[in-house]
Amino acid sequence: MSRPTPRKSPSPRTTGTAARKATKAAPQRQRPVVDLALQGGGSHGAFTWGVLDRLLDDDGLDFSGLSGTSAGALNGAVLLSGYVQGFEGHATAAFAERDALARRSAQKSLHDFWRDVSQHGPLFSPLSIQSNGIFKNQFNFDQFPAYQWLNVFMRSFSPYEFNPLNLNPLKDVLVRHVDVEALHKGCAHCGIPLFVTATSVRTGQARVFTAEELTVDALMASACLPFVFQAVEIDGEGYWDGGYTGNPAIYPLVYNTPVNDILLVRLTPLQRDDHPTRSIDIIDRLSEITFNASLIAEMRAISFVKRLLKEDKVDPGRYKNLHLHMVADDEGLAPFNASSKFNTDWAFLQELHRLGHKAADAWLAAHRDDIGTRSSFDIESVFLKQPPA
Repeated sequence: MSRPTPRKSPSPRTTGTAARKATKAAPQRQRPVVDLALQGGGSHGAFTWGVLDRLLDDDGLDFSGLSGTSAGALNGAVLLSGYVQGFEGHATAAFAERDALARRSAQKSLHDFWRDVSQHGPLFSPLSIQSNGIFKNQFNFDQFPAYQWLNVFMRSFSPYEFNPLNLNPLKDVLVRHVDVEALHKGCAHCGIPLFVTATSVRTGQARVFTAEELTVDALMASACLPFVFQAVEIDGEGYWDGGYTGNPAIYPLVYNTPVNDILLVRLTPLQRDDHPTRSIDIIDRLSEITFNASLIAEMRAISFVKRLLKEDKVDPGRYKNLHLHMVADDEGLAPFNASSKFNTDWAFLQELHRLGHKAADAWLAAHRDDIGTRSSFDIESVFLKQPPA
């Protein structure tokens, strides 16, 4: 997607009967309403869990749509599963009561999902830092020589060679915590469509799954790191992690929801002050740059259209004047380098949750009143600033 999209022209890649109905049938919300854009980042997705946990409180926000990639897609799917199950389970109650119960259900679903991930941590990584061990305050895996060896190994042999049976314990965890039918109902009846981005191996383009297309395989495709797992095949097409083409994709929210406010939960740092010198650090920084590239491109396009709207050079009836918001904590996450994204120890996930909850609470206190009125950060200074001449 090279530019923000018109208000009334849905994208052919993201439309579906249920997604269109969601916009028309969205119930009256009680809190400020935003779309959520959730980045991926391995186990750092527990930071997003903390953000969502705070936003789901009674004094938080309502959601008009969710767009997620990789861990962001998993968080979105678990949240929506829990919300719909809570909402559908109290059909005779008034909407406000059903919504409150649904929000508690979503919070519990997110907690249970990340707890399950932590309990199966050894299946995701052979390395572990126990919460009562000598390294309890040091969560980076690159302190272990074995981690560097594993990196070399995975770049020397493909997952088709070292994992010919294509075993992936994440799928079993998702089956336990994601209700695919609830995802379809969320898009069709609860007014909260979910958009999940994966990258086509063949075309190199983004594929956005939504409504009836949402399956566990679509979620697996969005989180499929090509050096770790075999490509996920859906309808004869192979897919890799969506972060390469949309981390997360913003345009499905622009096309398919009625609100103008988008809240980005960012995990991948835009800037690092240290200069990488080890090969492993260089590769990690290149991955960060790659996973931010599509987001920066969308932000550049949004900034351009906002400028045209301000100068009355385009029809405001055709284009959304988006209000952009962002929850992030670069300082809090800075001690945890890329190796920690494979760390699923409960103590680490709880620390990430704490940071996310705190960041969301601070954002709500500072910017809740900006929703529906203005952006709470400047796109150009955050995403488009130029290096010094």
